[in-house]
Amino acid sequence: MKLLIQPGDGITALVRGIEKARKSVEVVIFRFDRTELERAMVNAAKRGVFVHALIAYTNRGGEKILRKLEMRFLSHGITVARTADDLVRYHGKMMIVDRKELYLLSFNLTHLDIEHSRSFGVVTRNRQLVQEAGKLFDSDTRRQSYESGCPNFLVSPVNARKQLTAFIRGAKQELLIYDLKISDRTMIRLLEERAKAGVRVRVIGKLTRKNSKVEVKKLQGIRLHARVIIRDRKHAFMGSQSLRELELDGRREIGILFRDPKVISKMADVFDQDWKKGAVATLGAADTTTAAPAKAAKHVARSIAKKIPPVAPIMEQALAEAGKGNADADLDFKKVELTVKEAVKDAVKEAVQGIVEDAVEESRA
Repeated sequence: MKLLIQPGDGITALVRGIEKARKSVEVVIFRFDRTELERAMVNAAKRGVFVHALIAYTNRGGEKILRKLEMRFLSHGITVARTADDLVRYHGKMMIVDRKELYLLSFNLTHLDIEHSRSFGVVTRNRQLVQEAGKLFDSDTRRQSYESGCPNFLVSPVNARKQLTAFIRGAKQELLIYDLKISDRTMIRLLEERAKAGVRVRVIGKLTRKNSKVEVKKLQGIRLHARVIIRDRKHAFMGSQSLRELELDGRREIGILFRDPKVISKMADVFDQDWKKGAVATLGAADTTTAAPAKAAKHVARSIAKKIPPVAPIMEQALAEAGKGNADADLDFKKVELTVKEAVKDAVKEAVQGIVEDAVEESRA
């Protein structure tokens, strides 16, 4: 098993995974703006690899961007499926290469999540996990019901709540948790019970109910996007599920339970470093579920300038599209200008939507 730590590790491992594919690449997409990954998938399709993308039907106002991505994929021979609308959202993030290697991610394939957010991913060749991921991919691309066949592969709303409850209940000494906002009442009570039993519970993120035995800090200097629970520094959960009712019971979320000593040690080290730099969180007006919309708007405005994606990769893709991939093409510079403007506008819109979505979901949790 290999650990990806963001920011820092970037997308190299994912690009290499696609480049080494011989038979198939299957990827679930919720948000996407990485031209390097798109290029790798296009090249894989050109060399005969079956590339299959399952793209979310919506991501809160981002339908236009997703539909453009679908059309680009289709034009390059990539098979596209769209998620059903029977769940509030399809929010899971994974990629399967040759049905032998699983890339399970807690970050979206975007500059915002990869370059500007604390998040993690794991790459595993565990046969049971890879097979179960393939089974879920097949079910969701065909819009068929999915039944869990692996207790360590967590899928919301199928088995995630049950498995995470048992996982947390098994803590004997310590729980280290990254979570944007823990608001599920049952899960909060469970954490409080473990704390009363002598388990040290530390949360980087937010907890909607104050408890003197559960320690909470805010992540400093970087956006938080990780969903991780480390139990007794021996077992870990990582995925897209927060301990929130909606993400456990109403959306498609994907995670795994594992016990790889080296990977867990690295994750715990990162947590310890973030914890030392973190600010103690208080349940004041800013953290209540009745926070003023104006305050959330100010937070969004401050974040936008820092978190918009780099323009250079976006311009590179726009120029390629305008020239249709021909280096000798006589470019219509007005067309280039319009193409670049549209591409940059979409990319900035995607980044803003991600920030707004976090703020809105925090206020509703």
